[in-house]
Amino acid sequence: MARCGAFRCSWWCVAAFAVCAAAVAAEPVPSFSRDIKSILSNRCVRCHGPDAAARQGGAGEGLRLDMFAGATADLGGHAAIVPGDPATSEVLRRITADDPDTVMPPPEAGPPLKAAEVERLRRWIAAGAAYEPHWAYVPPQRPVVPAVSDGDWPRNDVDRFVLARLESEGLAPRPEADRAALARRLALDLTGLPPAPEEVDAFVADRSPDAVEKLVDRLLNHEGYGEHQARQWLDLARYADSSGYAEDRPRQIWGYRDWVIRAFDDNMPFDEFTVRQIAGDLLPGATVSDRVATAFHRNTLTNSEGGTIDEEFRVAAVVDRVNTTLATWMGTTIACAQCHDHKYDPLSQREYFGVYAILNNTADADRPGEEPLVAAPGPAGWELERQIAEIDARLPPAAPGVVEPPEFRPIRDQRAGLERRRAAEKTHTVPVMEELPVGRRRVTKI
Repeated sequence: MARCGAFRCSWWCVAAFAVCAAAVAAEPVPSFSRDIKSILSNRCVRCHGPDAAARQGGAGEGLRLDMFAGATADLGGHAAIVPGDPATSEVLRRITADDPDTVMPPPEAGPPLKAAEVERLRRWIAAGAAYEPHWAYVPPQRPVVPAVSDGDWPRNDVDRFVLARLESEGLAPRPEADRAALARRLALDLTGLPPAPEEVDAFVADRSPDAVEKLVDRLLNHEGYGEHQARQWLDLARYADSSGYAEDRPRQIWGYRDWVIRAFDDNMPFDEFTVRQIAGDLLPGATVSDRVATAFHRNTLTNSEGGTIDEEFRVAAVVDRVNTTLATWMGTTIACAQCHDHKYDPLSQREYFGVYAILNNTADADRPGEEPLVAAPGPAGWELERQIAEIDARLPPAAPGVVEPPEFRPIRDQRAGLERRRAAEKTHTVPVMEELPVGRRRVTKI
């Protein structure tokens, strides 16, 4: 009996060991961005990073661990990191050393790395020590469409990716949703609103081959489309109808919100959407719409509380514009570079204040008034603007000494009528950006 019990116990031990071994083997390779960067940033980069003045170790310009070339450089017969070979990597030897004169980080810089951190570094080096680039700086590439077993199920390439993943997990697609569910999903995705019952009934009854396309087109033309899609952009632009801080006074900047909604409704190209918000006032012949777009920069906090220093909060607003503009369009936070070269991202303090210098030369300031302002039309006025722009696209450009053909006279008369109606429309003011004249430019010393 005792022998049988020992036999059963040994089998349990073998089984447990096998499970543990399988779990270790199944662990994914540590990712530099997810698992390693934080260790190096917190424990190593202060002395082995981009700051040349603080850099120590190695030879010449010192040891850099924030980039592959520096970490794998020849240090005289050895290297800090030897991809694929943890045993000869100096980093592993130093972070596991017992000698206080050898161990890294040194005792005065803080406690040694935890065992889990050491093991993570060891496994990462053993797997090749790949320094993954920041995702925001990697150009998107079209992936290869995967092959699937069920060639009849996919209706497009997106379906093939979905089906390939399902097949890899041994799963089959769920049955197709009914048409009422499809109508609801499309409406919620595109407008954020559920469809009206009669719209669902009409879609269910429409058995034409392009029924889905027609429903999508109707939803794209729905007034809720632009409002729903603009919400995410307005969050990035830190849009608010008040100015923040203790008083949090109301701010009349809804004209910018409506501009963003119209941009989505009109399917404005993203490059134009970008240029007009960042520097629409500097475009040749800038229109009212171009200037309203620059209110992107005027969503900063303003503090009109008594006793505050206007220049202090004006500078704070410029810093906010730099951080928001670069984070929105570059996909990475850059506030670190305000005080020092960024530890990992390719942004120097000099580059940060180069952008600051550009945004520092505008006429706005931290004061109760929101000047500079521009008079902008309401919704009806913008519709008239759109109609005028359509007419202008049909008219030939004016040329000195060239007599316009008479067939364009009715179009000119139509345009003049729209201009009169636009002039009669009520306007509201929107805080915008305005460049300082040359003689009043501020100098930013970098």
